Amino acid sequence: MLDPLAGRRARIETAWSLDRAVVLVGSGRPIPVPGGADRVHPFQVHPDYRWLTERRMEGGVLAFDPRSGWTLFEPEATEAERLWEGRTDVPSGRPLAELDAWIDARSDRPLACLGAGPWGERPITGDAELERRLATLLLHARRPKDEREVRAIRSAADATAAGFARALDVVEPGVSERHVQIEIETAMFHAGAQTTAYGTIVGSGPNSAVLHATPSGRTIGQRDLVLIDAGAAIDGYCADVTRTLTAAGTPSAEQRVLLETVERAQQAAIACCRAGTEWRAVHQAAALVIAEGLVEAGLLKGRGEDRLDDGAIALFFPHGVGHMVGMGVRDAGGPLPGRDGLAPCCGVRLRVDLPLEAGYVMTVEPGAYIVPALLRDAARRKRHADVVNWSEADRWTSLGVGGVRIEDNILVTDGAPEVLTASIPH
Repeated sequence: MLDPLAGRRARIETAWSLDRAVVLVGSGRPIPVPGGADRVHPFQVHPDYRWLTERRMEGGVLAFDPRSGWTLFEPEATEAERLWEGRTDVPSGRPLAELDAWIDARSDRPLACLGAGPWGERPITGDAELERRLATLLLHARRPKDEREVRAIRSAADATAAGFARALDVVEPGVSERHVQIEIETAMFHAGAQTTAYGTIVGSGPNSAVLHATPSGRTIGQRDLVLIDAGAAIDGYCADVTRTLTAAGTPSAEQRVLLETVERAQQAAIACCRAGTEWRAVHQAAALVIAEGLVEAGLLKGRGEDRLDDGAIALFFPHGVGHMVGMGVRDAGGPLPGRDGLAPCCGVRLRVDLPLEAGYVMTVEPGAYIVPALLRDAARRKRHADVVNWSEADRWTSLGVGGVRIEDNILVTDGAPEVLTASIPH
């Protein structure tokens, strides 16, 4: 059986189909903290390098020559790294100091520099057009997850589940958003998380309608919705989950509309996550359910499908239905090779524009929000004057209804989609 690493390299060799050109894939270097003397931000290895090597070495370079195959170059630990960081790892492959000679021996051939630099010990410039083409193909090759990658995502989902279980225990009136964040992250780390996948989001009351709310000292109120978006990361692979809770257990009539509508929208979207389905169709399925729910609630007028066509649904569902997740919380997104950019859909710009394939891991995260900044915007009110019940929208805004998002991680298979985060209750 071909091991996963060899399988990944074989996949990209086939995709690139190179004859003469050579490629360098760099792991990158830490970014200095501004004004921090010798301090740096935590190092994040470039995902292309990580996927092709399963290494996290700073300054590493994986070189490819179609005539001789793959060669890994990595630097030895410096005395300062051994002293201050306790580095004991041994470079894999050849010393980085030998890379320049490797390049010089191929100086008459096209060169592409991918990943993150520097690529060796001296400045190197590759062929920009070749780099764009090969980077697009490498990104696309990384999209289907192999068994080892799926196992890592499952482990991250298990640790994330522990965090949300703790959230159910601690979310109640009088507790701060910051306290909820601390408890969630502590539980995830106890369950095996190595890092958080991203900055944990906890938004209560009006903050639940802030898409990326930073947890604050705000105290959760008796009638608040509490939106929690959190995920663990293990071995570089991430989970990304959102749940919306009611602080006292009983939502208002308006909050219930949002909760039930988003729940139905997510079920409809997940059902669409089958190989061959265009991602925009998944978004449209969720957006239609939300539009119809808001028509029934009296916020939108007319037919739900018409509110998708004119973009009015984006007043209440102002983001895409999801994105790829895996090596990083937004992993390998963008358009299918050959497609030109990301076209708008239902009034928003999606992060993914391609047909789904078996092995893709996607977030499905529809939401419905009462966002004052959108609903009080004069240009939007003029554009959608006849299709929104503005007096009702103003009433919901004055009530501080907040927002609802429900997010799970879905593995696309050759059959029905698998919800990797199904153990986390809605």
